[in-house]
Amino acid sequence: MMHETVSIPPGFARHFRQSPVTDPWEPLYSRKTDDAVILGLVADTAHTNSRGLVHGGLISALADNAMGLSCARRLGESASLVTVNLTLDFLAAAKVGQWLEFDTVFAKTGSTLSFAQAIVTADGEPCARANAVFRMVKRPPQEIAA
Repeated sequence: MMHETVSIPPGFARHFRQSPVTDPWEPLYSRKTDDAVILGLVADTAHTNSRGLVHGGLISALADNAMGLSCARRLGESASLVTVNLTLDFLAAAKVGQWLEFDTVFAKTGSTLSFAQAIVTADGEPCARANAVFRMVKRPPQEIAA
């Protein structure tokens, strides 16, 4: 059951990139800036653990996604990255009905490795921080042509 009382912040639209792992978490939203892709969603019961709090796995996966997309945005749309390291610190609990936002606040991109840091907020209050390292990989020819 989606909680309609939370409004989607200005500038966010349905996320432009779907994947099988995130399909059950839809609807996801995103907002592009010059340097980043910020992800967001309204926390619902489908996003929670047995205690009724937003599951750390969801927070981890979406922070990873936001940082990777942000690094790719800085490198150019043809960049293809894989995560080689990901760490998360959980700062507070996120709850059903809150707006979660995944914002990359720092990224250093390189031709081989890129480094990123993200802050995850629940209704504007920090609930997690993440750090990641990504490696540039060559795209298969069929992906480049698509």
